[in-house]
Amino acid sequence: MKTVVAARRPQVRILSPPPACAKASAGKPDGTSDMRFYLSSYKLGNETERLKRLVPKGRIGYIPNALDFAGPDPNWLEKYIEQDMDSLRELGVKVDLLNLRDYFGKQDKLRNKLEEIGAIFISGGNTFVLRQAMRLSGLDEILKELREQSDFLYAGYSAAGAVLAPSLKGVELVDRPEMPYVELKEVIWEGLGFVDFTFMPHWDSNHPESKDVERAIDYCRQNKIPFKAIRDGEVIII
Repeated sequence: MKTVVAARRPQVRILSPPPACAKASAGKPDGTSDMRFYLSSYKLGNETERLKRLVPKGRIGYIPNALDFAGPDPNWLEKYIEQDMDSLRELGVKVDLLNLRDYFGKQDKLRNKLEEIGAIFISGGNTFVLRQAMRLSGLDEILKELREQSDFLYAGYSAAGAVLAPSLKGVELVDRPEMPYVELKEVIWEGLGFVDFTFMPHWDSNHPESKDVERAIDYCRQNKIPFKAIRDGEVIII
């Protein structure tokens, strides 16, 4: 998937965190901080220096499972993942490939890994597939624990932001609800609920999904669903 970013000056939006997620700068009585979020429309976005500063331990786990949907050529997929990981390495951080399929039914093992790494970067792809992988690996429950327990960084692009909403309703106008894992038989429509809005990437951009995103935005407006739309190159930091 090749994207040409629209010729505009990219913006960064720094949002106040929801009540249950205070800013890391505020800290806690025990000296720890809450989870931070770096949500890009496409790839790393144009705030890579901010991203680098947000990585707490100089190490990040790259999660590619939003790409587990049917269709991608294996050779293309391998190159795509390597390109994403190389982009992260260019920040000067150590990158671990963290395939959630290796942790299906092994939630404790995944929890230990995440506590060791301290940060994740999730690729774009299919939001529904990513949500399923989170459920099967227990990542969704682990993130709820880490959200208020440590200065953990949740970063990623496209589907990585979309899955954080309270509901995935409307996302089907952009991503087809696919079921690649035999362990699950029904689509998961509940998002993680970490933000109180639907994340709309690729808005007003030269991206293959931009027209579908416009339809999803119309759906949100018609159903009074809060949303935040950003162009490729832009990021939201919470």
